[in-house]
Amino acid sequence: MLISDPCPRGRIFIKQLWERVYPQLVPAVLKAFHEGVDDLAQGGSFHGYGPEQGYSWLAQTIIDKAYKPLGVQLETSEVFISDGSKCDSANILDIFNIDCKVAIGDPVYPVYNDTNVMVGRTGEADKQGYYEGIVYMPCTEENGFAPVYPSEKVDIIYLCFPNNPTGTVATKEQLKGWVDYARANDAVILFDAAYEAFITEAEIPHSIYEIEGAKECAIEFRSFSKTAGFTGVRCGLTVVPHELLATTASGERVQLNQLWNRRQCTKFNGVSYPVQKAAAAVYSDEGWAQVQEIIDYYMANAEIIRKGLDAAGITCYGGVNAPYIWLKTPQGMTSWDFFDKLLNECFVVGTPGSGFGPSGEGYFRLSAFGERENVAEAVKRIVEKWGK
Repeated sequence: MLISDPCPRGRIFIKQLWERVYPQLVPAVLKAFHEGVDDLAQGGSFHGYGPEQGYSWLAQTIIDKAYKPLGVQLETSEVFISDGSKCDSANILDIFNIDCKVAIGDPVYPVYNDTNVMVGRTGEADKQGYYEGIVYMPCTEENGFAPVYPSEKVDIIYLCFPNNPTGTVATKEQLKGWVDYARANDAVILFDAAYEAFITEAEIPHSIYEIEGAKECAIEFRSFSKTAGFTGVRCGLTVVPHELLATTASGERVQLNQLWNRRQCTKFNGVSYPVQKAAAAVYSDEGWAQVQEIIDYYMANAEIIRKGLDAAGITCYGGVNAPYIWLKTPQGMTSWDFFDKLLNECFVVGTPGSGFGPSGEGYFRLSAFGERENVAEAVKRIVEKWGK
């Protein structure tokens, strides 16, 4: 990151409201990580190439601790351990025909759009930034930032809840609508649940598999990155149920679990043993208590940001069940104009909403990931600049 004008002496430049996880790893996870490394130092406990799908003991731990409490039953062969949900949400396209029609929210996590462009599924982009060949589902203030059903037949539907960047969530009723829609239209939902651990309201679902019939139409991605500070460690998981079938060009029904397994065995060598040991420790009683403490810390940051923006008279959304706050830029500024003012006058960095799609214009994303002192100082500067 380059800044043309240095921050004035005594004025701290704050980038934490952009994206930085702090602290990175909790003690229980670090202990397990060290144990995993120590195992590699001895012939009797050395682990070379592991299973491409991940170790079954980690998959079982995830099922027992993350899914069974939700009433979701899975088999270890349905849980694939990976180097992150970002990679999986991109690589999953390998098992779909290039002619599949895709629907994504707008605004949304850019990987969904960009990976489909990169594989050649789209045509040219128009002046607004919409690519030919992708069906965009506008998520606006008017519809509560919730995507509506595509206006034409699609084969793949990306859903992200809690949402990045808007911080919105979907109720069980809303997810049931999507599951019913996908089953009726022979579509596959790619459900990004990377931020499910940040949900605070009991009635909000953490997994799409809490919805009856979802195993027949949905693939779910989860991440350890923000939940447990694995941003540089890299570990995530993808659930592909055995019940999920798709139709080939010749009309044959095939199991996507088998296709994804084949893809992983061909293109992926698995996550390292120490990383998987560390990931399992996240779900230990000690580890989860420590992780939950960090999550609570972030969500307290989110509350500080929301209250500060309210005090400044800035309309904002999210920050209740997600670590992201989606604000409406003051004084009708564009996303980038607000970015420039925030940078040059408050010395705070966030993310312009237009970077998440054309419907993000006029909005801005702030992140709750950061040290409390810096978050409070950043909010103070924003209030001083735009306070009522």
